[in-house]
Amino acid sequence: MADLNVEPKKKTSVLPWLLLVLAVLAVVFFFTRDNDKDDNTVVAADSTAAAPATIGADATPDNTRRDDDWADVDLKSPSQKYDEIENKDINVRGTNDYAVYDLGEHVLFAEGKSEIQNNAIANLKQVAASIKKRFDNGQVRLYGFTDSQGDQQSNLQLSEARAEAVRRWLITEGGIAESRISMNSKGEADPKGSNATEEGRKENRRVQIVAKKAD
Repeated sequence: MADLNVEPKKKTSVLPWLLLVLAVLAVVFFFTRDNDKDDNTVVAADSTAAAPATIGADATPDNTRRDDDWADVDLKSPSQKYDEIENKDINVRGTNDYAVYDLGEHVLFAEGKSEIQNNAIANLKQVAASIKKRFDNGQVRLYGFTDSQGDQQSNLQLSEARAEAVRRWLITEGGIAESRISMNSKGEADPKGSNATEEGRKENRRVQIVAKKAD
């Protein structure tokens, strides 16, 4: 009987395939990790870009300004005469750099009220026209004051409401940009006259509109 020369089948090695699979997994992992880094970088950049809109020293309402910007204004400056201010109830004080338009309570409001009276519109028109003529593009600040009668917190709220009423009028009717106007409500602080007398209390119930030349 003839001998059959049959060679045994060679076993196929799985090692090359295993190495190939590991290499593919490594490449997939590498690219996936890089993409994650890119995504994180974009999110961080977006968060940083958005921050100035909500955070920072100047992130305050448009109708406020730093007090330091007005530290050089003397609300009791010498009297000035402006031809465009015809109403004798509007007192003007100031310098070449700013003006203080002083309007007593009776010029704008009924006693204890914060709604601008109809007969006050002519007075505000004169002030707005003067600001445009002399301080165009400059900053404007409103100060509200009351006498010391009644509750201190209520007085502060009344002075703020009155200043806000004048601010709204200057924006909507006076043609002065909202971004130019700020407020500082004083309440019964910094009295102009004596709160011990009716005449003094009357002087203390007022709104002062301050306009500065543009920088």
